[in-house]
Amino acid sequence: MLYGVNPNCPPDLLYCLACMGHGDELMIADRNYPAHAHAAEAAVPRPIALPSFDALAAIKMITELMPIDNFHAYGALRMEVDDAPNEMNASHRAVFEHLAEVAPVDAVLGHIGRHAFYQHAKGVFGIVHTTEDQPFGCYILRKGVIF
Repeated sequence: MLYGVNPNCPPDLLYCLACMGHGDELMIADRNYPAHAHAAEAAVPRPIALPSFDALAAIKMITELMPIDNFHAYGALRMEVDDAPNEMNASHRAVFEHLAEVAPVDAVLGHIGRHAFYQHAKGVFGIVHTTEDQPFGCYILRKGVIF
């Protein structure tokens, strides 16, 4: 038990966040994402399970502990809806609204297509597997700097 840490935050997630450095990326996966297959290529080689968490709840818990980057091309990415790259589903809107509140003002919140997202996600530090039920409810967060 720790002061100031959400009691629902599993030790594996705390360890992953603590080991990440500036610019490392954490993927938040929906329930349909092939998290186990892609985690094999990550620095943390198995997904961190957050059952009963949607993407927003997971990202809220993570951003209580980890800053979002504003030094690179983006601080966060969402997976685009197929054939509708600018369309945002309910999960996208809720997550980006939250990130706009907690990220630095100049942090870019971007989006990439599903297949490009899959390729990009193979280089992340770790994968958090949620039970998000919105299709395309996957995100990549880039760790920022604590001053």
